Amino acid sequence: MLDCIKLGKISIERVVEKMCHNPAILFRIKDRGFIREGYYADLVLVNPLVSREVNSSNILAKCGWSPFENHTFSNSIQGTFLNGYPAYWNGKLQPGEPKRLEFEGI
Repeated sequence: MLDCIKLGKISIERVVEKMCHNPAILFRIKDRGFIREGYYADLVLVNPLVSREVNSSNILAKCGWSPFENHTFSNSIQGTFLNGYPAYWNGKLQPGEPKRLEFEGI
């Protein structure tokens, strides 16, 4: 989606709305999807100046493959924070267990 932003196909505000706000609203995920006081700090730190190729050596998925293998993205992910704690940093998963999602009304 960040590549689409760079190409002018979509705004960053629309990406945040569609990929963060709306899923939290649709699935009634408690205290997530927005940057608000009292909400969990689930954030991704992106470096827009460093491109990143997806290849077999940097795929962290349990299945070991990605449909994006051999594709180069114009941005790279520096870190991912779950509940305000780093879950991924500089290409490495960090130890710890993130808090499970809570769904309202379930």
